[in-house]
Amino acid sequence: MNTPVNNKVAVFGATGHTGRFVVDELIRRGMVPVALARDSGKLAAAGFESRGIQTRCVSIADDAALNQALQGVAALINCSGPFLETANQLAAAAIRNRVHYLDVSAEQMSAHDTLENFDSPAREAGVLVLPAMGFYGGLADLLATAVTDGWDAVDDVRIGIALDSWHPTEGTRITGARNTAHRLVVSDGKLVPMILPAIEIAWDYAQPFGRLDAIEVPFSEVILMTQHLRIGQLHTYLNLSALQDIRDPQTPPPAAADESGKSAQIFLVEIIASRDGQTRKLVAQGRDIYGFTAPLICEAVQRILQGEVTQRSGAHAPGAVFDTRSFLHALAPELVCTFEAV
Repeated sequence: MNTPVNNKVAVFGATGHTGRFVVDELIRRGMVPVALARDSGKLAAAGFESRGIQTRCVSIADDAALNQALQGVAALINCSGPFLETANQLAAAAIRNRVHYLDVSAEQMSAHDTLENFDSPAREAGVLVLPAMGFYGGLADLLATAVTDGWDAVDDVRIGIALDSWHPTEGTRITGARNTAHRLVVSDGKLVPMILPAIEIAWDYAQPFGRLDAIEVPFSEVILMTQHLRIGQLHTYLNLSALQDIRDPQTPPPAAADESGKSAQIFLVEIIASRDGQTRKLVAQGRDIYGFTAPLICEAVQRILQGEVTQRSGAHAPGAVFDTRSFLHALAPELVCTFEAV
């Protein structure tokens, strides 16, 4: 007789823009969310309890309250940044309670510290820790792992991200203001500070974007990829107009375009990898980077809870834990991936 899978998942930051998407996606997949937040007023206003969703108001500084909130849960998803301020306490609480931990950090230093500090404790506790399992970070790592499948090393990886607009959430703005760490890239196989001023190039994106001005903006995918892939050069570019959007204080937050709550924003991520004169390219397209993060991280949680992983404990990048092609295929139709000949 099979033992029933514990499908109860705590979501910290459940009242935020991304957190609400995650709660809804967990329900859609038949899992049981527990909504956690620091503000009791926001928890009440979110209407979770009227939908039968369990809620807990907790401070990340209160270990006893966190322990109580995590009783009976199998995994904790942290949607509350800046992650340099929340990941350490929440990952530690998850491990203490033998609960899997995932977050959606785009912050390089947060991802680095989580991988560095929690690998051994997570192995001892028998749980997985996956930082940066969001649009920025985890998605590019999965794509790069898939496109370089069969290669033991890669000479060069270039990542091109295109957004038709970027209307940031309040959390994105707060994180951007506080994240002053020098961004890292990979050169000659080593993590090094990105050259400043940031390099600007023209990138020929797939349609509907076409040729756009782009600027080097590495996110947490650099940390994830170097954790398990041997890469000589690694650089990430974002179309310049998207960066201008997020830097403009007058740019409004994302607005729902339909009943799903998703905005009309479209995104494209291209991975171009080369080795010994051979080049491979993978193009992924979807809608709303915040809304898409929900199926991305919930697919990860579901696979972890069902045992569909190659690693069962420790702190890892997603590409080291999942069958990446199967994972990406499961995200359709929210994500459409195309392998292209170059």
